[in-house]
Amino acid sequence: MYQVLLFDLDGTLTASGEGITRSVQYALRKLGREAEDLKALEVFVGPPLLEQFVRYCGMSEEEAVKGVHYYRERYNVTGLFENRPYEGIREMLETLNGKGYTLGVASSKPDGLVKRILEHFGLTGYFQEIVGSDPDKMKMSKADVIEIILDRLGYRDRREDVVMIGDRNQDVNGARQAGVSCIGVTYGYGSYEELSEAGADKIVKSVKELEEYLLKGQWKAGNSAEA
Repeated sequence: MYQVLLFDLDGTLTASGEGITRSVQYALRKLGREAEDLKALEVFVGPPLLEQFVRYCGMSEEEAVKGVHYYRERYNVTGLFENRPYEGIREMLETLNGKGYTLGVASSKPDGLVKRILEHFGLTGYFQEIVGSDPDKMKMSKADVIEIILDRLGYRDRREDVVMIGDRNQDVNGARQAGVSCIGVTYGYGSYEELSEAGADKIVKSVKELEEYLLKGQWKAGNSAEA
């Protein structure tokens, strides 16, 4: 049975797509690029921004750094609140806390923004540790974030007791690199195929299914992905 549950933020705790995609659109327009299809920009929800500007938009690293700067112009003021917790999240966190789990947030979003969003929605109190990326380290990986929270929680040598929960392949890959298990969720912005190909140990379709699975205590590292 797991003792520590680490949650991604975007696409796992909150439906943050609108604020992120509109802020990416703003950044692209500032760089002289058109981006009318907000749905297509959902590839930016979850992964590190610099990485996505390079990979998805074919930018040089220099241009991508400018893109991140322009993105933050809008997101840090308006976009972060174009967001909402998924239905059932608050109740699930309360239940898991009551069962004695240690809860944490491990996000690729800058640390200060993660904490502002959780505070805004009244979710901060459910978590023992909240860790985001360092905004001055644009190449910080999900695995780096997980390592920090493991150290703070005192679980660096007890990784078998930890599971990462997220909606994108970056969450799965980061968990693998950090040596912890991973549950993928498809109610966010990643597909079953994406999570399965990345090697998620378990895949769930809803907040309710996630809660039920965690409360059963059936989670074991090394299981193959199941729908």
